[in-house]
Amino acid sequence: MPGRHFVKFTFLKLDPAWRRLEPGERARDKQEFAAACNDFAEDHFLRAYSLVGTRGDADLMLRTAAPRLELIHELHVVLNQSGLMRYADISHSFLAMTKESVYSDEPQPLVPREGSERRYLIVYPMWKRRDWYRLPEEERMRIMRDHIETGRRHPSIEINTAYSFGLDDQEFVVSFNADDPGEFLDLVQELRGTESSAYTQSETPIFTCISTSVEQALDALDGESAPVSATVG
Repeated sequence: MPGRHFVKFTFLKLDPAWRRLEPGERARDKQEFAAACNDFAEDHFLRAYSLVGTRGDADLMLRTAAPRLELIHELHVVLNQSGLMRYADISHSFLAMTKESVYSDEPQPLVPREGSERRYLIVYPMWKRRDWYRLPEEERMRIMRDHIETGRRHPSIEINTAYSFGLDDQEFVVSFNADDPGEFLDLVQELRGTESSAYTQSETPIFTCISTSVEQALDALDGESAPVSATVG
């Protein structure tokens, strides 16, 4: 569909054996990985996030978006050629597409917010109960208006909803740009009391991701910076 973008969330978990490699080898691995990411980011959307210290099953997340799925596929083929990926598992992976919501009356860009400077991105897959889809359209609109109004009481939280129906296991991938995790906690607690929450089947696992550059996310994996002069192998 014109304007829609594929969105991919890729969570990586590093084998501790990688941190026991020589510093020069780790530096080359990081530079290879960063070069592939930065090359993709020249023409397409790519943001990196660190999960070191926030999750036990993921260390780094890449959020990518492109108008064609093949472009994301090609990026991951190149990433798989890097030395870092020989020591990495994809612990979680979510594929979705952007799509205009039928419930919102606000402008809805079909590409991710490239300009968001929020410090955190909180991400989770989501499923609605099947009886939600059997409700009359006007009833769903009424319930979602209350849900949306609750979110508007927290204007510093930016929501990004992507749709996965038929593309991946989940129905939605929901992500929130936030500067204050405590405010997001309060928002989610408030949403638990809304009528719409009763129709949620699942919204886990939840990932609290720290926004950073690709290079900084990679340096967080071993606590060392890759020297600029290191040769990419």
